[in-house]
Amino acid sequence: MKRILLISIILSSAFGLYSQTKVVYGKLTAFNRYPVQNITVISKKAKSSVVTDSLGQYRIVCNKKDVIKTESDVFVNISIRVGKSEDTIKEMNLIFIDNPKNRELATGYGYISEKDLTYAVSHLEYENNDFCNYSDVYDLFSGRFAGVTVQNDGSGKGIFIRGISSINLSSEALYVVDGIIYESIDHISPCEVKSIDVLKDGAASMYGVRGANGVVIIETKGYI
Repeated sequence: MKRILLISIILSSAFGLYSQTKVVYGKLTAFNRYPVQNITVISKKAKSSVVTDSLGQYRIVCNKKDVIKTESDVFVNISIRVGKSEDTIKEMNLIFIDNPKNRELATGYGYISEKDLTYAVSHLEYENNDFCNYSDVYDLFSGRFAGVTVQNDGSGKGIFIRGISSINLSSEALYVVDGIIYESIDHISPCEVKSIDVLKDGAASMYGVRGANGVVIIETKGYI
């Protein structure tokens, strides 16, 4: 009787553990078209990891309400939360961090072919800027621009460019969106952004005193 009870307990525990896990399927691309292989994908809670295949696809064991994240030195890493009933994650587009070293690493590790990467960085810059991966426009700046910080002074977030000494009361950068100066960019969704430029020093002088703290220029896709 005790033996039967012990077996029942073990089976119940195993079933309970199994019921808390699920297999999630997904695919990684770059420039919204090229499959990215050999990228490590990790489930944070289940602590499992897999590598994407030649089609950029993967399947990974996760816990319910888990977080899946990518690990790579040449692409911006992405974290996505897994829902209770979701067993397939839509295609995720990785943003390539473009510089000569990363181009060499990307092809050397076999993430993407040299031919595809050369064409992509020359002709598909727009596809590389999949800003929808960021939670808000300030998170976008924190993740992509060296020398730029996001601070919260209690009244809201603002963008500050390091290395500039303010001559104004505020050291927050000047915001120019589609050619119009704005006091804030809170209203802009990352998905609306087409391109971003950060100007400082001589490059910002065209804006006079208003540009003394640096200038953030945002071009949208025309939604605003």
